[in-house]
Amino acid sequence: MTNSIVFSNASVTFDEGFQLDSINWTIEPGQHWAITGANGAGKSALAATLSGVGKCASGTISGLPNRVAMVSFEVQAQIIAEELKKDDADIMDVISEGTPVRELLLQDGADEKKVLQLIDRFQLDYLLDRAFRKLSTGESRKVILIRALASKPNLLILDEPFDGLDTFTLSQLQAYLLTICQSMQIIFVLNRFDEFPDFVTHIGYVNEGRLEHKIERQDSVAFNSLYQLMHLKTTDIVIPKSIESQSSISLDSMKPLVKLANISVKYEDTAIIEGLDWTIYAGEHWQLSGPNGSGKTALLSLITGDHPQCYSNDIFVFGFQRGNGESIWEIKQYIGYVSTALQWEYRVSTNLRNVIISGFYDSIGMYNKSTDQQKVIADEWLQLLGMANKADQPFNKQSYGDQRLLLIARAMVKHPPLLILDEPCLGLDDMNRQLVLALIEKICADSDSTVLYVNHHAEDKIAGIKHYLALRKNG
Repeated sequence: MTNSIVFSNASVTFDEGFQLDSINWTIEPGQHWAITGANGAGKSALAATLSGVGKCASGTISGLPNRVAMVSFEVQAQIIAEELKKDDADIMDVISEGTPVRELLLQDGADEKKVLQLIDRFQLDYLLDRAFRKLSTGESRKVILIRALASKPNLLILDEPFDGLDTFTLSQLQAYLLTICQSMQIIFVLNRFDEFPDFVTHIGYVNEGRLEHKIERQDSVAFNSLYQLMHLKTTDIVIPKSIESQSSISLDSMKPLVKLANISVKYEDTAIIEGLDWTIYAGEHWQLSGPNGSGKTALLSLITGDHPQCYSNDIFVFGFQRGNGESIWEIKQYIGYVSTALQWEYRVSTNLRNVIISGFYDSIGMYNKSTDQQKVIADEWLQLLGMANKADQPFNKQSYGDQRLLLIARAMVKHPPLLILDEPCLGLDDMNRQLVLALIEKICADSDSTVLYVNHHAEDKIAGIKHYLALRKNG
């Protein structure tokens, strides 16, 4: 890339009703920028304008390259949505298997040789024939990365590229970016300052739709000031109470919440999990870890009853032996759950208050009339999350990070016997990450909920968790 990208007093509007205001920004050839800021501030929107997204309502934007590749949660969600549409188009006796990974990677004239090199580097050959929709969050993230890297863009935009990746993939990606940064301009959107690659030359801070700070990475004074701005700590957290009738759900304290015996999960001829025994008792908080593709998502979906192989395994949950006539709703009443997959599925336009209230009913959207007490509790959660003024706004118009916060509140709202948090901090800025980690610690210490916490970041530890299960990848 040889031209500068220049924003001159540019205001950009988006379909979601969000607007970037009076952006003045010049990206010179050879510069690599990291854009940061709070959730909902507009940092992802600013990055997306570099790919032509949004309408420039005033001012000018010039020098945008003709080949731009972007990796983001929104791109990932868009592909999932397109895959789900195939189900809607199916006739009664045809079930769509979805697009195989191999086909997805070779679409749009991709460089096949480059694709194969990246597949080998990131060790993804084992899933080339698997449908994209059947991948774990981390696996699908790697596919999106490979597709973008293989397109040989003039500008590569990476919005939280390291979230959801296991340690091996993270190191491989960081090393690969270091090899291409001399020949390709890269713009990052990053929440964690400790993830800024060494080759990043400039940092932009976005707040309420404005690019308020533009600093050089080597300016230590400005960098430290920005770091402090992004790392305010949250203290004196009080978790909203639940409804008494729901918070006192009775379970036999002598029996485990979950007991899995000799569990096996297979996709065609590939065993993802084999011979696993796991028992969870009330009050035993667990952290589940393992590389992408090791079966974490499958294991969780066995517990929640969402996996098709849960009835072919020996699974005891909340007093029920799976397969003995219990309904999935009898199981879900004991569980609060948040995950990236749930966020993809939560595509309704209900308001923020109703998203939290839906946690009482384990539904996606609201189909029951809420009570006054439920509304009060939901508003207390919104106050805690700093969203009290957005209670009536639509969920699907919020930023990815704010959506994640709301779904965490939805999972916690009924103080369930088992709270499953699958990578809860994905997409969160540092302040909200500290808030969520503090919330989980409070729940571990002061509630009747047993926490099952999935996490890739070693620094995101929870003080109250004393039990660990580490899965290994087969093959």
